[in-house]
Amino acid sequence: MKISFTLNNERLSMDVVEDMRLLDFLRDELGLTGTKEGCGEGECGACTVIIDGKAVNSCLVLLPEIDGSEVTTIEGLSKDGELDTIQKAFVDEGAVQCGFCTPGMIMSAKALLDRNDSPSDEEIMEAIEGNLCRCTGYYKIVQAIKTAAENLRKTNGK
Repeated sequence: MKISFTLNNERLSMDVVEDMRLLDFLRDELGLTGTKEGCGEGECGACTVIIDGKAVNSCLVLLPEIDGSEVTTIEGLSKDGELDTIQKAFVDEGAVQCGFCTPGMIMSAKALLDRNDSPSDEEIMEAIEGNLCRCTGYYKIVQAIKTAAENLRKTNGK
């Protein structure tokens, strides 16, 4: 089956296996290994990517579902070797711990901050509620997202 989609701002058109998960396609076919497989059941958020502006568990998406869509992975955030504002905030706030959940957390945070650059703590917790971290109590993650929001507002002149 042939599908066309945008991946990390690059337009692609390719033949794909209809029953392949987006997660496997990204990792095994395209070598984009930042997206992690945790549970394979949509429960942990390690495989979170953004599809058409929404944070989605890529382990639950079959390739035909992305036809015509815009997909962003963690690899699509950095520009010219520079970390994205959200990635920088996670590093600066020490919200990376072991790092396994970090790409999914960052993608969930990005989807939130793209639509709301001044989220409350409750809105942040709601945005990352599908992302499990076994290393922290989430304090540093929430703080990183608040810092990223503040830095984005400064950058955008708000």
